[in-house]
Formats: sequence, structure tokens, C-alpha cells
Amino acid sequence: MDDNDLSRYGRHIMLPEIDFEGQQKLLAAKVLIIGVGGLGSPVALYLAASGIGEISIADHDKVELNNLQRQIAHDEKSLGQSKVNSCAHRMKAINSKINIITLEEKLTGRQLLSSVDSADIIVDCTDNLTTRFEINRACVEKNKWLVSAAAIRWEGQMSVYHCGAKDSPCYHCCYGMRENGSQEFDQSCSANGILSPVVGVMGSMQAIEVIKLIVKQGDVLLGRVLLFDALSMQWESMQLPKNPNCSVCA
Repeated sequence: MDDNDLSRYGRHIMLPEIDFEGQQKLLAAKVLIIGVGGLGSPVALYLAASGIGEISIADHDKVELNNLQRQIAHDEKSLGQSKVNSCAHRMKAINSKINIITLEEKLTGRQLLSSVDSADIIVDCTDNLTTRFEINRACVEKNKWLVSAAAIRWEGQMSVYHCGAKDSPCYHCCYGMRENGSQEFDQSCSANGILSPVVGVMGSMQAIEVIKLIVKQGDVLLGRVLLFDALSMQWESMQLPKNPNCSVCA
């Protein structure tokens, strides 16, 4: 790090849990963010500001007017642009020294496995179950950390998964019964609505967990799910059991 880096990241370095060594770890880390909408926007912006050395962002959509209510990485000038290019522009405006890799595609199959394999931590900011299950399978196959969150209406939830950790469930252990994609479970913000700051809260929490994993400090949400209810302004934490018969990680 040079003098400019010491000034930029000084408030991190002052934290004993991060210090100079921890900031060096952040600068050397590689993170893949899948989806740069409501959740992915705050994740991408905070990780860029925090000095994550290489951030890959993947999204196949373009910016639409209805996105601007909650997807803070984009603005009115971004309308019609690809979300990854719009988000990368905002990230670079915050921190020009980090390396940003844009993947303007829906990651599936071998491309998903390759992108997951190239990163240290995967952040799932997608908005449908089918994609989440596929990301989970890739993370299990490549033995990678997965930080996953979801939000709808006034509510949010998030957890951290790593099949290599003792007794840790994978995403499929917890939600595999929903993989049939029934309408009962496959809900979307477009059909149910979403309070814009809720995705900001959950995306910020995802960024915190990523940083904690990189600097190896604190207790991450491994084997737990954190539930947030904005209407009652309450948080609840629940244990997530590992399924010994899980078809993905068992």
C-alpha cells in the first residue's frame, strides 16, 4: 500500500480486527457478485469502497426505470445500459484502483463453474430460486464460501454457506423442498413489492459478512439464517440444520 492507500483505508486500519494486515488481505481478495440489482448494488459499492482487489460482477439485464427505486448503483443516465457496465462505472468512480471484471451474461453451466472457481467468495444477489440453487451447486462443487440473501416486501433474510465447514448446511439443505419452483414459494419483488431500503440493509449485511470472511474476524452466519422484519424493526437468528440426505452436499 502507498500513502494514498493508507489515507483511503485509514478508518479500516484503525480497527484492531482489520489493521494493516487485514486491509492487505482485502486488497488481495477476489469476490464474485452475481446480480447487481437491489441487493448487489450496495454489496458492489461497499466492497469497492473497502478495497476488495478484484470484484467480478455478473448480470444479464439492462437498467430500467422501475429499477431506480432501489438499485442504487444505477441512475437515470444508466437507463438502457447493461447493469454491469452501469455498476462498474459507479464502482470505479468510488475506487479507481480496484480491478472490476464485468460479465454481461446469465452465468450457467461451465461458465458459472469457471467464474465461481476464480473467486474466493461468492455473493448471491439474484432474485429467483432456480438461479440460487445452481449457484449453490457450483459453490459446493468448487468448495467456495457463499453469502446469500433475499428480500421481499418489508422482510429480508441472509445466511452464509460452506460445505467444507463441519456440520454446515448448503442452500439446498435448507430450501431444497422449494426446488420444484411452485408459485407458493417462487415469489418476486415485481409481484409482491419491496421497500427500497430493505435491500440496502440486506446488501450491506452481505458486504459485512464478506469482509469478515476475508479478514477472518467475528462470527459469520454459518449454519444460521438472519431474518429482518422492517415493519416491527426486529431481527431474529435461527439455526439451520444440515440435511444428511441432501442431494447436493451429502
